[in-house]
Order: sequence, then C-alpha cells, then structure tokens
Amino acid sequence: MDIPKLKKIIEKTLNQNKAKNIVSINLKGKTSIADYMVIASGTSSKHIQSLSEILLKELENKGLKRCKIEGRTSADWKLIDAIDIIVHIFHPDKRKFYDLEKMWSETITKDRISI
Repeated sequence: MDIPKLKKIIEKTLNQNKAKNIVSINLKGKTSIADYMVIASGTSSKHIQSLSEILLKELENKGLKRCKIEGRTSADWKLIDAIDIIVHIFHPDKRKFYDLEKMWSETITKDRISI
C-alpha cells in the first residue's frame, strides 16, 4: 500500500472513532524509522485502548498484517507500528509531557546530528 493512502486510512480511522488533536508529522529526512508519525489523543484509558485495537483491525483488513501495538499494558499510551508510519495514541497529559510534536517537527540540521 502506498504511504499517502495508508496515512489517510489511519487519520480517517482515528477521526471516525473520536480521537482528539490528530497531527501528522513528515519524518522524511529526519529519521529512517518511518516516513510519518501520527499523534492523537484519547479521552480515557479505555478510549486509548479501543482506538489502538480498532486501528490495528482496520490496518489488518486493508492487508497490513505485520502491524503491532506497543504499550498494551499502559493506560495512557499506545504505539501502533504501521511499518512506514508510527502512530502514538496518548492520554492528553502524557502527550503534553512528551511533546513529540515539538521534538519531531523541528528541522534537524546536519551540524546537530551526532552518532
């Protein structure tokens, strides 16, 4: 599946299931772990769990069988590894604490990259 189509499916599924503040970040040129990161908030631990399970099922229905959920035992954060797109679903307080939008939206210059 092409990446723009996959991103739209993820965003649509999260939106239809009442995820809050859905943000997509282009990671191309910043890291090799994925092409995009999608960040969303759930309203409760049950909502976060449901969003992750619904999204995983939708991705499987679209033919992406290798996707995984990390943080299954966490009440306030889930990560769905959708191969070329990483999806974080947070409780709003945890999202604010980690502030991934700021960290990954920043331009990383070559002089700041270290190995």
